[in-house]
Amino acid sequence: MKKTGKRIITVLVAIFLAVAVFMTGFLFAIERTVSLEGLASRPLMDWFKPQSALLLDSAGLDPNETAAFNRVLGLLKTRYYQKVDENVLLDSVIKGLAAGTGDPYTTYFTPEEMKSFLETTSGNYVGIGVSVSMDDKNLLTIAELFPKSPALAAGLKIGDKIVKVNGEDVTAITESSLIIKKIKGEAGTEVTIQIFRPDDGEYHDFTMKREAVNVPNISGKMLQDNIAYIRINQFDGDIARMFYDLYNSLSTQGAKALIIDLRYNPGGDYGQVVAIADMLLPEGLIVYTEDRNGKREEKRSDAAALNVPMAVLVNGFSASASEILSAALQDYKKAVVIGEKTFGKGLVQTIDTGFPNGAGLKYTISTYYSPKGRNIQHEGVKPDIEVKLDEAYKSTPLTDIPEGKDNQLSAAIAELRKQMGIVTVK
Repeated sequence: MKKTGKRIITVLVAIFLAVAVFMTGFLFAIERTVSLEGLASRPLMDWFKPQSALLLDSAGLDPNETAAFNRVLGLLKTRYYQKVDENVLLDSVIKGLAAGTGDPYTTYFTPEEMKSFLETTSGNYVGIGVSVSMDDKNLLTIAELFPKSPALAAGLKIGDKIVKVNGEDVTAITESSLIIKKIKGEAGTEVTIQIFRPDDGEYHDFTMKREAVNVPNISGKMLQDNIAYIRINQFDGDIARMFYDLYNSLSTQGAKALIIDLRYNPGGDYGQVVAIADMLLPEGLIVYTEDRNGKREEKRSDAAALNVPMAVLVNGFSASASEILSAALQDYKKAVVIGEKTFGKGLVQTIDTGFPNGAGLKYTISTYYSPKGRNIQHEGVKPDIEVKLDEAYKSTPLTDIPEGKDNQLSAAIAELRKQMGIVTVK
Protein backbone atom coordinates (compact mmCIF):
# COMPACT_ATOMS: atom_id res chain seq x y z
CA MET A 1 0.00 0.00 0.00
CA LYS A 2 2.92 2.34 0.70
CA LYS A 3 4.41 1.73 -2.76
CA THR A 4 1.04 2.43 -4.39
CA GLY A 5 0.74 5.71 -2.50
CA LYS A 6 4.21 6.76 -3.66
CA ARG A 7 3.33 5.94 -7.27
CA ILE A 8 0.16 8.09 -7.08
CA ILE A 9 2.11 11.01 -5.64
CA THR A 10 4.77 10.64 -8.34
CA VAL A 11 2.11 10.65 -11.09
CA LEU A 12 0.38 13.73 -9.65
CA VAL A 13 3.69 15.62 -9.46
CA ALA A 14 4.42 14.70 -13.06
CA ILE A 15 1.01 15.89 -14.22
CA PHE A 16 1.40 19.17 -12.30
CA LEU A 17 4.82 19.80 -13.83
CA ALA A 18 3.47 19.08 -17.31
CA VAL A 19 0.56 21.48 -16.85
CA ALA A 20 2.91 24.13 -15.45
CA VAL A 21 5.21 23.85 -18.47
CA PHE A 22 2.25 24.02 -20.85
CA MET A 23 0.73 27.07 -19.12
CA THR A 24 4.08 28.84 -19.07
CA GLY A 25 4.42 28.40 -22.79
CA PHE A 26 0.75 29.28 -23.38
CA LEU A 27 0.90 32.45 -21.30
CA PHE A 28 4.19 33.42 -22.94
CA ALA A 29 2.49 33.05 -26.30
CA ILE A 30 -0.45 35.19 -25.12
CA GLU A 31 1.86 37.87 -23.75
CA ARG A 32 3.84 37.89 -26.94
CA THR A 33 0.73 38.06 -29.11
CA VAL A 34 -0.73 40.93 -27.05
CA SER A 35 2.61 42.73 -27.19
CA LEU A 36 2.98 42.24 -30.92
CA GLU A 37 -0.56 43.33 -31.75
CA GLY A 38 -0.58 46.24 -29.32
CA LEU A 39 -3.91 45.13 -27.84
CA ALA A 40 -2.94 45.75 -24.25
CA SER A 41 -0.12 47.10 -22.14
CA ARG A 42 -1.04 45.26 -18.96
CA PRO A 43 1.55 43.17 -17.08
CA LEU A 44 1.24 39.44 -17.48
CA MET A 45 -0.17 38.97 -13.96
CA ASP A 46 -3.12 41.25 -14.84
CA TRP A 47 -4.57 38.27 -16.67
CA PHE A 48 -5.11 36.63 -13.29
CA LYS A 49 -6.98 39.59 -11.71
CA PRO A 50 -10.70 39.08 -10.93
CA GLN A 51 -12.83 40.01 -13.93
CA SER A 52 -16.41 41.34 -14.10
CA ALA A 53 -18.89 40.47 -16.79
CA LEU A 54 -22.01 42.11 -18.23
CA LEU A 55 -24.53 39.45 -19.17
CA LEU A 56 -26.84 40.11 -22.12
CA ASP A 57 -29.03 37.86 -24.23
CA SER A 58 -26.85 37.24 -27.28
CA ALA A 59 -29.82 35.96 -29.30
CA GLY A 60 -31.30 39.44 -29.56
CA LEU A 61 -28.10 41.42 -30.00
CA ASP A 62 -26.55 42.78 -33.16
CA PRO A 63 -22.90 41.61 -33.09
CA ASN A 64 -21.91 44.89 -34.73
CA GLU A 65 -23.32 46.78 -31.74
CA THR A 66 -21.42 44.68 -29.19
CA ALA A 67 -18.27 45.09 -31.28
CA ALA A 68 -18.82 48.85 -31.33
CA PHE A 69 -19.27 48.91 -27.55
CA ASN A 70 -16.07 46.97 -26.97
CA ARG A 71 -14.14 49.11 -29.44
CA VAL A 72 -15.28 52.38 -27.83
CA LEU A 73 -14.40 51.05 -24.38
CA GLY A 74 -11.01 49.86 -25.55
CA LEU A 75 -10.13 53.13 -27.27
CA LEU A 76 -11.19 55.21 -24.26
CA LYS A 77 -9.12 53.04 -21.94
CA THR A 78 -5.98 53.00 -24.07
CA ARG A 79 -5.93 56.09 -26.31
CA TYR A 80 -8.10 58.78 -24.74
CA TYR A 81 -5.90 61.74 -23.82
CA GLN A 82 -6.64 61.33 -20.11
CA LYS A 83 -7.00 58.29 -17.92
CA VAL A 84 -10.67 57.40 -17.58
CA ASP A 85 -12.46 56.08 -14.53
CA GLU A 86 -14.15 52.86 -15.64
CA ASN A 87 -16.70 53.17 -12.82
CA VAL A 88 -17.79 56.57 -14.12
CA LEU A 89 -18.04 55.13 -17.63
CA LEU A 90 -20.11 52.23 -16.35
CA ASP A 91 -22.38 54.62 -14.45
CA SER A 92 -23.10 56.42 -17.73
CA VAL A 93 -23.77 53.09 -19.43
CA ILE A 94 -26.37 52.21 -16.78
CA LYS A 95 -28.07 55.59 -17.20
CA GLY A 96 -28.05 54.93 -20.93
CA LEU A 97 -29.85 51.63 -20.42
CA ALA A 98 -32.74 53.44 -18.74
CA ALA A 99 -32.74 56.25 -21.31
CA GLY A 100 -32.70 53.69 -24.12
CA THR A 101 -36.30 52.75 -23.35
CA GLY A 102 -37.38 56.12 -24.72
CA ASP A 103 -39.60 56.51 -21.64
CA PRO A 104 -39.02 59.85 -19.88
CA TYR A 105 -40.38 58.37 -16.65
CA THR A 106 -37.73 55.63 -16.48
CA THR A 107 -34.55 56.91 -14.82
CA TYR A 108 -31.50 55.43 -13.13
CA PHE A 109 -30.43 57.35 -10.03
CA THR A 110 -26.87 57.34 -8.75
CA PRO A 111 -26.57 56.81 -4.97
CA GLU A 112 -26.41 60.57 -4.39
CA GLU A 113 -29.38 61.22 -6.68
CA MET A 114 -31.38 58.45 -5.04
CA LYS A 115 -30.84 59.90 -1.60
CA SER A 116 -32.13 63.27 -2.81
CA PHE A 117 -35.09 61.68 -4.61
CA LEU A 118 -36.24 59.84 -1.49
CA GLU A 119 -36.15 62.88 0.76
CA THR A 120 -39.48 63.29 2.53
CA THR A 121 -41.78 65.86 0.97
CA SER A 122 -42.74 68.17 3.81
CA GLY A 123 -44.18 71.11 1.93
CA ASN A 124 -41.23 73.26 3.01
CA TYR A 125 -38.06 73.67 0.98
CA VAL A 126 -35.45 76.23 0.07
CA GLY A 127 -35.78 77.28 -3.54
CA ILE A 128 -37.48 79.82 -5.78
CA GLY A 129 -41.16 78.99 -5.17
CA VAL A 130 -42.47 77.31 -8.30
CA SER A 131 -44.37 74.18 -9.20
CA VAL A 132 -43.06 72.50 -12.34
CA SER A 133 -43.88 69.66 -14.72
CA MET A 134 -42.35 68.11 -17.81
CA ASP A 135 -44.04 69.07 -21.07
CA ASP A 136 -44.52 66.75 -24.06
CA LYS A 137 -40.99 67.59 -25.25
CA ASN A 138 -39.44 66.77 -21.86
CA LEU A 139 -38.72 70.39 -21.00
CA LEU A 140 -39.22 71.42 -17.39
CA THR A 141 -42.07 73.92 -17.46
CA ILE A 142 -43.25 76.32 -14.78
CA ALA A 143 -46.79 75.29 -13.89
CA GLU A 144 -47.42 77.58 -10.94
CA LEU A 145 -45.81 80.44 -9.04
CA PHE A 146 -46.32 80.62 -5.30
CA PRO A 147 -47.30 83.84 -3.57
CA LYS A 148 -44.46 86.08 -2.34
CA SER A 149 -41.88 83.76 -3.92
CA PRO A 150 -38.52 84.78 -5.44
CA ALA A 151 -39.70 83.50 -8.83
CA LEU A 152 -42.83 85.64 -8.80
CA ALA A 153 -40.88 88.72 -7.71
CA ALA A 154 -38.25 88.14 -10.42
CA GLY A 155 -40.83 88.04 -13.21
CA LEU A 156 -41.01 84.35 -14.16
CA LYS A 157 -44.28 83.28 -15.77
CA ILE A 158 -46.40 80.18 -16.01
CA GLY A 159 -45.41 78.32 -19.18
CA ASP A 160 -41.73 79.35 -19.09
CA LYS A 161 -39.39 76.48 -20.05
CA ILE A 162 -36.30 76.06 -17.85
CA VAL A 163 -33.31 75.38 -20.12
CA LYS A 164 -30.31 76.23 -17.94
CA VAL A 165 -29.53 76.27 -14.21
CA ASN A 166 -26.40 78.22 -13.24
CA GLY A 167 -25.19 77.99 -16.83
CA GLU A 168 -25.69 74.21 -17.09
CA ASP A 169 -27.90 73.02 -19.94
CA VAL A 170 -30.66 70.83 -18.44
CA THR A 171 -32.71 70.19 -21.56
CA ALA A 172 -31.36 66.64 -21.89
CA ILE A 173 -32.45 65.68 -18.35
CA THR A 174 -35.84 63.97 -18.43
CA GLU A 175 -36.26 63.40 -14.68
CA SER A 176 -37.69 66.58 -13.19
CA SER A 177 -36.41 65.88 -9.65
CA LEU A 178 -32.80 65.99 -10.87
CA ILE A 179 -33.28 69.50 -12.28
CA ILE A 180 -35.19 70.62 -9.20
CA LYS A 181 -32.26 69.50 -7.06
CA LYS A 182 -30.00 71.88 -9.00
CA ILE A 183 -32.41 74.76 -8.38
CA LYS A 184 -32.67 74.13 -4.64
CA GLY A 185 -29.93 75.19 -2.25
CA GLU A 186 -29.17 77.00 0.97
CA ALA A 187 -31.27 80.01 1.93
CA GLY A 188 -29.71 83.29 0.85
CA THR A 189 -27.63 81.79 -1.95
CA GLU A 190 -28.24 82.78 -5.55
CA VAL A 191 -29.33 80.68 -8.50
CA THR A 192 -29.53 81.78 -12.12
CA ILE A 193 -32.24 80.28 -14.28
CA GLN A 194 -32.40 80.65 -18.04
CA ILE A 195 -35.86 80.12 -19.49
CA PHE A 196 -37.37 80.01 -22.94
CA ARG A 197 -40.62 81.96 -23.10
CA PRO A 198 -42.96 80.67 -25.85
CA ASP A 199 -45.00 83.89 -25.75
CA ASP A 200 -42.16 85.98 -27.19
CA GLY A 201 -39.83 83.27 -28.53
CA GLU A 202 -36.93 84.64 -26.49
CA TYR A 203 -34.51 83.35 -23.85
CA HIS A 204 -34.39 85.20 -20.53
CA ASP A 205 -32.06 84.96 -17.54
CA PHE A 206 -33.25 85.44 -13.97
CA THR A 207 -31.00 85.52 -10.91
CA MET A 208 -32.80 84.96 -7.62
CA LYS A 209 -31.95 84.42 -3.98
CA ARG A 210 -33.22 81.13 -2.67
CA GLU A 211 -35.69 81.35 0.19
CA ALA A 212 -37.50 78.95 2.47
CA VAL A 213 -40.81 78.45 0.70
CA ASN A 214 -43.94 77.11 2.34
CA VAL A 215 -45.87 75.13 -0.24
CA PRO A 216 -49.42 74.32 0.87
CA ASN A 217 -50.45 71.13 -0.93
CA ILE A 218 -54.11 71.76 -0.12
CA SER A 219 -56.26 74.76 0.67
CA GLY A 220 -59.96 75.51 0.83
CA LYS A 221 -62.66 78.05 1.49
CA MET A 222 -66.40 78.59 1.27
CA LEU A 223 -67.67 80.32 -1.86
CA GLN A 224 -71.05 81.91 -2.54
CA ASP A 225 -74.22 79.83 -2.21
CA ASN A 226 -72.55 77.39 0.19
CA ILE A 227 -70.22 75.95 -2.44
CA ALA A 228 -67.07 74.48 -0.89
CA TYR A 229 -63.85 75.02 -2.83
CA ILE A 230 -60.81 72.77 -2.29
CA ARG A 231 -57.61 73.14 -4.27
CA ILE A 232 -55.10 70.28 -4.30
CA ASN A 233 -51.65 71.32 -5.53
CA GLN A 234 -50.14 67.83 -5.33
CA PHE A 235 -51.12 64.39 -4.02
CA ASP A 236 -48.21 64.06 -1.61
CA GLY A 237 -47.73 63.55 2.09
CA ASP A 238 -50.88 62.93 4.09
CA ILE A 239 -53.11 64.70 1.58
CA ALA A 240 -56.05 62.24 1.82
CA ARG A 241 -56.48 62.84 5.55
CA MET A 242 -56.08 66.59 5.05
CA PHE A 243 -58.74 66.53 2.32
CA TYR A 244 -61.10 64.63 4.63
CA ASP A 245 -60.57 67.08 7.49
CA LEU A 246 -60.89 70.15 5.27
CA TYR A 247 -64.11 69.03 3.63
CA ASN A 248 -65.62 68.09 7.00
CA SER A 249 -64.78 71.57 8.28
CA LEU A 250 -66.45 73.18 5.26
CA SER A 251 -69.40 70.82 5.60
CA THR A 252 -70.03 71.95 9.17
CA GLN A 253 -70.13 75.49 7.78
CA GLY A 254 -73.03 74.47 5.56
CA ALA A 255 -71.40 73.31 2.31
CA LYS A 256 -74.02 72.07 -0.19
CA ALA A 257 -71.72 71.47 -3.19
CA LEU A 258 -68.01 70.98 -3.89
CA ILE A 259 -65.46 72.24 -6.41
CA ILE A 260 -62.16 70.32 -6.53
CA ASP A 261 -59.49 72.39 -8.27
CA LEU A 262 -56.78 70.20 -9.86
CA ARG A 263 -55.39 72.81 -12.22
CA TYR A 264 -51.55 72.79 -12.34
CA ASN A 265 -51.51 69.61 -10.20
CA PRO A 266 -48.77 67.32 -11.63
CA GLY A 267 -49.86 64.23 -9.67
CA GLY A 268 -48.20 62.52 -6.75
CA ASP A 269 -48.82 59.49 -4.59
CA TYR A 270 -51.00 56.76 -6.14
CA GLY A 271 -52.30 55.58 -2.78
CA GLN A 272 -53.31 59.10 -1.71
CA VAL A 273 -55.40 59.81 -4.81
CA VAL A 274 -57.09 56.39 -4.52
CA ALA A 275 -57.98 57.18 -0.89
CA ILE A 276 -59.56 60.51 -1.89
CA ALA A 277 -61.48 58.86 -4.75
CA ASP A 278 -62.78 56.27 -2.27
CA MET A 279 -64.32 59.07 -0.20
CA LEU A 280 -66.16 60.49 -3.20
CA LEU A 281 -67.25 57.48 -5.26
CA PRO A 282 -69.88 54.79 -4.68
CA GLU A 283 -68.94 51.14 -4.35
CA GLY A 284 -67.06 49.97 -7.43
CA LEU A 285 -63.89 50.26 -9.47
CA ILE A 286 -61.74 53.38 -9.05
CA VAL A 287 -58.82 52.56 -11.35
CA TYR A 288 -57.01 49.50 -12.63
CA THR A 289 -53.55 48.84 -14.02
CA GLU A 290 -52.20 46.29 -16.48
CA ASP A 291 -48.56 45.23 -16.83
CA ARG A 292 -46.68 43.83 -19.84
CA ASN A 293 -48.18 40.39 -19.25
CA GLY A 294 -51.74 41.64 -18.99
CA LYS A 295 -51.85 41.15 -15.23
CA ARG A 296 -54.58 43.39 -13.87
CA GLU A 297 -54.64 45.05 -10.46
CA GLU A 298 -57.70 46.95 -9.30
CA LYS A 299 -58.40 49.63 -6.72
CA ARG A 300 -61.99 49.74 -5.53
CA SER A 301 -64.12 52.01 -3.36
CA ASP A 302 -66.55 51.02 -0.64
CA ALA A 303 -70.24 51.89 -0.50
CA ALA A 304 -69.80 55.20 1.34
CA ALA A 305 -69.84 58.16 -1.07
CA LEU A 306 -70.17 61.93 -1.04
CA ASN A 307 -73.59 62.80 -2.42
CA VAL A 308 -73.42 66.49 -3.24
CA PRO A 309 -73.12 68.23 -6.63
CA MET A 310 -69.45 68.30 -7.62
CA ALA A 311 -67.27 69.93 -10.26
CA VAL A 312 -63.60 69.31 -11.03
CA LEU A 313 -61.36 71.98 -12.57
CA VAL A 314 -58.49 70.79 -14.81
CA ASN A 315 -56.07 72.14 -17.40
CA GLY A 316 -53.10 71.03 -19.48
CA PHE A 317 -50.88 70.86 -16.39
CA SER A 318 -53.20 68.44 -14.57
CA ALA A 319 -51.43 65.09 -14.83
CA SER A 320 -51.14 61.54 -13.52
CA ALA A 321 -52.95 61.27 -10.17
CA SER A 322 -55.05 64.32 -11.10
CA GLU A 323 -56.21 62.46 -14.17
CA ILE A 324 -57.00 59.30 -12.17
CA LEU A 325 -59.34 61.28 -9.91
CA SER A 326 -61.00 63.39 -12.63
CA ALA A 327 -61.47 60.39 -14.98
CA ALA A 328 -63.05 58.27 -12.23
CA LEU A 329 -65.44 61.03 -11.16
CA GLN A 330 -66.32 61.62 -14.81
CA ASP A 331 -66.95 57.92 -15.53
CA TYR A 332 -69.34 57.64 -12.57
CA LYS A 333 -70.95 60.98 -13.50
CA LYS A 334 -70.26 62.08 -9.96
CA ALA A 335 -68.71 65.36 -11.05
CA VAL A 336 -68.69 67.67 -14.03
CA VAL A 337 -65.17 68.14 -15.37
CA ILE A 338 -64.58 71.74 -16.43
CA GLY A 339 -61.61 73.48 -18.04
CA GLU A 340 -59.12 72.21 -20.60
CA LYS A 341 -57.86 68.77 -21.65
CA THR A 342 -55.41 67.31 -19.16
CA PHE A 343 -51.77 66.41 -19.79
CA GLY A 344 -52.16 62.71 -20.64
CA LYS A 345 -49.89 60.65 -18.37
CA GLY A 346 -51.38 57.20 -17.94
CA LEU A 347 -48.31 55.26 -16.81
CA VAL A 348 -47.48 53.92 -13.36
CA GLN A 349 -43.93 53.94 -12.00
CA THR A 350 -42.26 51.98 -9.25
CA ILE A 351 -38.85 52.38 -7.62
CA ASP A 352 -36.31 49.59 -7.17
CA THR A 353 -33.92 50.41 -4.33
CA GLY A 354 -32.25 47.01 -4.12
CA PHE A 355 -28.90 48.19 -5.42
CA PRO A 356 -25.85 47.39 -3.24
CA ASN A 357 -24.34 50.83 -3.87
CA GLY A 358 -27.47 52.73 -2.79
CA ALA A 359 -28.53 53.58 -6.34
CA GLY A 360 -32.06 53.09 -7.64
CA LEU A 361 -34.19 52.73 -10.73
CA LYS A 362 -37.52 54.46 -11.24
CA TYR A 363 -39.26 52.70 -14.09
CA THR A 364 -42.67 52.34 -15.67
CA ILE A 365 -44.29 49.10 -14.59
CA SER A 366 -47.84 49.33 -15.96
CA THR A 367 -50.53 51.39 -17.65
CA TYR A 368 -53.57 52.61 -15.75
CA TYR A 369 -57.16 52.77 -16.96
CA SER A 370 -60.28 54.58 -15.81
CA PRO A 371 -63.28 52.58 -14.51
CA LYS A 372 -64.68 52.48 -18.05
CA GLY A 373 -61.38 51.29 -19.49
CA ARG A 374 -60.06 54.59 -20.83
CA ASN A 375 -56.29 54.77 -21.26
CA ILE A 376 -55.23 58.31 -20.41
CA GLN A 377 -51.71 58.06 -21.88
CA HIS A 378 -51.28 60.77 -24.54
CA GLU A 379 -55.08 61.23 -24.60
CA GLY A 380 -55.73 63.07 -21.37
CA VAL A 381 -59.15 63.69 -19.84
CA LYS A 382 -61.44 65.78 -22.00
CA PRO A 383 -63.62 68.15 -19.97
CA ASP A 384 -67.40 67.90 -20.04
CA ILE A 385 -67.48 71.68 -20.33
CA GLU A 386 -64.48 73.17 -22.12
CA VAL A 387 -63.49 76.59 -20.87
CA LYS A 388 -60.16 78.23 -21.63
CA LEU A 389 -58.74 80.55 -19.02
CA ASP A 390 -59.00 84.17 -20.08
CA GLU A 391 -55.94 85.09 -22.18
CA ALA A 392 -55.12 87.99 -19.88
CA TYR A 393 -54.55 85.61 -16.96
CA LYS A 394 -53.03 82.51 -18.57
CA SER A 395 -49.60 83.29 -17.07
CA THR A 396 -50.96 84.53 -13.76
CA PRO A 397 -50.92 82.34 -10.62
CA LEU A 398 -54.46 81.30 -9.71
CA THR A 399 -54.14 83.01 -6.34
CA ASP A 400 -53.37 86.32 -8.09
CA ILE A 401 -56.34 86.32 -10.47
CA PRO A 402 -58.77 89.01 -9.27
CA GLU A 403 -62.00 87.76 -7.75
CA GLY A 404 -64.60 87.12 -10.41
CA LYS A 405 -62.04 87.06 -13.25
CA ASP A 406 -61.26 83.34 -13.13
CA ASN A 407 -63.70 82.29 -15.84
CA GLN A 408 -63.06 78.56 -15.32
CA LEU A 409 -63.97 78.83 -11.67
CA SER A 410 -66.96 80.99 -12.60
CA ALA A 411 -68.14 78.28 -15.01
CA ALA A 412 -67.92 75.67 -12.23
CA ILE A 413 -69.91 77.87 -9.85
CA ALA A 414 -72.57 78.46 -12.50
CA GLU A 415 -72.85 74.73 -13.24
CA LEU A 416 -73.24 73.82 -9.57
CA ARG A 417 -75.78 76.60 -8.99
CA LYS A 418 -77.82 75.12 -11.84
CA GLN A 419 -77.64 71.64 -10.31
CA MET A 420 -78.64 73.09 -6.93
CA GLY A 421 -81.66 74.76 -8.51
CA ILE A 422 -80.45 78.25 -7.73
CA VAL A 423 -81.87 80.75 -10.20
CA THR A 424 -79.62 83.63 -11.18
CA VAL A 425 -81.48 86.90 -11.33
CA LYS A 426 -79.94 89.36 -13.76
